[in-house]
Amino acid sequence: MLKSLIVSSRPRQWYKNVLLFVGVVFSANILNASMWAMAMLAFVYFCMFSASEYLINDIIDRQRDKAHPIKSRRPIASGRLKVGHALLVALLLIAISLVGAYFTLPIEFFIISASYLVLVALYSFALKHLVIADIMLIAVGFVIRAAAGALAVEVTVSSWLIVCTFLLALFLAIQKRRGELVALAGEAEMHRPNLAEYSIRLLEQMGTIITAALIVSYLLYTASVENEAMLITAPFAIYGLFRYLYLTHQKGMSPEPEVIFRDRSMLVNLAIWAVIVVAVMLTEEQG
Repeated sequence: MLKSLIVSSRPRQWYKNVLLFVGVVFSANILNASMWAMAMLAFVYFCMFSASEYLINDIIDRQRDKAHPIKSRRPIASGRLKVGHALLVALLLIAISLVGAYFTLPIEFFIISASYLVLVALYSFALKHLVIADIMLIAVGFVIRAAAGALAVEVTVSSWLIVCTFLLALFLAIQKRRGELVALAGEAEMHRPNLAEYSIRLLEQMGTIITAALIVSYLLYTASVENEAMLITAPFAIYGLFRYLYLTHQKGMSPEPEVIFRDRSMLVNLAIWAVIVVAVMLTEEQG
């Protein structure tokens, strides 16, 4: 049962919570140990939220997952993990993380954490079935992560950075929907009913619009930073987007963000981008 619980909690997906460190890095506080400690605590709480979210989603979607070629193997859908056990663990994780957030971090972090859980509940039980609104709510969830990280360490991040986070998450959500349509073909609506409202052409048009908006927004962000060296990161950010589209559209790789970790060029590009960002922020911090 323990193994099934861990699998259903999907720890390999928790990397998405690294957005909670955006506040520390992009506020030029990289050398501030106390901020890193608070951000790490916030990261742990959101990983607990994520685990409970995946458990509850698998409970709700267990019947549809049985029709999916891969998701049918999940512990809850396959019957290896009982619904009651999964629900109990999910509720315990939520309770522990909320209590911990209330007593160890600023009250603003607790409030936004509770808001995130409400959004997740609304999405899981109803809103994920609404076409277009479903992918936008996914993007809002990522924005909340970034904002929660900033609130945890009590700093303010650029509004352009928040816009870029929203657009990047929306870009990835659109590509994921497209990937689901391609992979499931005529059975897509059996797995996720609102997929019947999408088409590959529509999603590609939406993806084109969001890609252009994301590039422009990132360029505006880099231009708004006092240190002009941040502009150097722009080509690497744009290359990363185009490489992702190349891998998912031309090479048929999964549209999940984990594709980044399976492609050497993406990893090298991401590493260079990160090094430049850290170097620029350290320069601002020490200046």
